[in-house]
Amino acid sequence: METRILKYFLAVAREGSITGAANFLHVTQPTLSRQIMELEGQLGKKLLKRGNRSASLTEAGILLKKRAEEIIDMVEKTRAELSDSVGKASGEVRIGGGETCAMREIAAAAQDVREMYPGIKYNLYSGNADDVTEKLDKGLLDFGLLIQPADLSKYSRLNLPNKDTWGILMRKDNPLASKRTVRRKDLYGVPLLLSRQVAGRSSLKNSLLEWLGGDADNLNVAGTYNLIYNAGAMVAEGLGCAIALDKLANTGEGSPLCFRPLYPKVEASLSLVWKRDRYFSKPAEIFLCALKTRLSDKSAKQHLKRRF
Repeated sequence: METRILKYFLAVAREGSITGAANFLHVTQPTLSRQIMELEGQLGKKLLKRGNRSASLTEAGILLKKRAEEIIDMVEKTRAELSDSVGKASGEVRIGGGETCAMREIAAAAQDVREMYPGIKYNLYSGNADDVTEKLDKGLLDFGLLIQPADLSKYSRLNLPNKDTWGILMRKDNPLASKRTVRRKDLYGVPLLLSRQVAGRSSLKNSLLEWLGGDADNLNVAGTYNLIYNAGAMVAEGLGCAIALDKLANTGEGSPLCFRPLYPKVEASLSLVWKRDRYFSKPAEIFLCALKTRLSDKSAKQHLKRRF
């Protein structure tokens, strides 16, 4: 399969029609249609359900779309790494992670690097631990920022000093908003939104699940979420309260939401991880050095400049 044909297929999947994709790609409709049919012939699978004016993905097409995106991403990443001459500080650093205030530490190190090496750029991917580790394992990310608990057995890591605090995101008119902290008994009968990592009942030691104790299976779960932004919209509309990390949702003066920490306090540690024995591009190497330096040395920029 040529990457050019995969890009054609992805354009059809995105546009929802052969005609729309042909216009986007600046090729003729018959040419594009023939290329897709040849791809189907190579794979021995129908990839599209063709209508009069539309084209939708078959089950095989959905799978190919996911794999094609990964292949194109890897090809472009490899091309960028190979295009860097030895010692040239330019290129891309790819970082994935969940929603956490520790991203500010990552951002500060990234800024240290950018001030000295403006040719280095950053590609950020947001997702939960499963999403991030999948992309790490496939080589699509250089680093992953993981909120504990997570299985770190396959990775090298740099533990961050930051800790996130668990609590309840709720409407300001919720009766629990009158409390300074929320205890386990306060949640009896309350409709709750849980992050999928918590709802999945990880076999790893999980301080939040320990806080919930034997009552975890008796929670009134109204739904689950991946990232907090959409969960916050559900909370604002009254669907329930979300068990979430602090400082991620807007709880300011104009917001209908507020946050109350759990009692006893429950915190989550964070680690930046990468595949063991992986080859680092020069930009990734510089970024990791910058982060390590920032965490251990206040004169981070001066040290980084001496290092490279």
